[in-house]
Amino acid sequence: TFNYKHRKQTGGAGQYAHIVGRLELLADDAEEVFQFEECVVGGRVPREYIPSVEKGFRDALAKGPLAGYPIVGVKAVLEDGSYHPVDSSDLAFQICARHAFREAFLQTRPVLLEPVMKVEVECPTAFQGNVAGDLTSRRGMIVATEIQGATAVVEAEVPLAETFGYSTDLRSMTQGQGTFTMEFARYRRVPAAIQEAVIAERKAALVSSQ
Repeated sequence: TFNYKHRKQTGGAGQYAHIVGRLELLADDAEEVFQFEECVVGGRVPREYIPSVEKGFRDALAKGPLAGYPIVGVKAVLEDGSYHPVDSSDLAFQICARHAFREAFLQTRPVLLEPVMKVEVECPTAFQGNVAGDLTSRRGMIVATEIQGATAVVEAEVPLAETFGYSTDLRSMTQGQGTFTMEFARYRRVPAAIQEAVIAERKAALVSSQ
């Protein structure tokens, strides 16, 4: 949940925005990476500032707390808030939403996700075992295997990070007789040990680029 108040007073016009709500996880098979819902009653957050809140949330998605990677799989629900007739503005509600989202998101114990690809390999049956074993060694999961005469069709889900160089490797293990197709399947949680290494590497890269 979040209950965040953004207030800034300078010599001129001030800034004021206040939002209350919650974050929810989207289902693994959700087609959208982010959803926004508002159920504010009584005009406690004026209608003209609702899009400002959504924009602030979406801006916060672009750079998450885990080494700056984008955030996916979250729904933000705006339930309540308050405003000031003079100091509230589009910018104030955007800033408020960004800070509220980041604070609340850290409370959800975020994890790093990685894209997983659906890989389908066709090869002579003599190489089926080698192909399946190689896919497994790439942190892949064999989904199905089918024999069509002298040809084996192996379907698996493999993390994208483990597929680089696969075309060359497949040719080598099948004596040039294997072919494959690959398409995005879903996002999956990165194993804890790998997550730590990826985040450390990413942080080091960000520091060196500054």
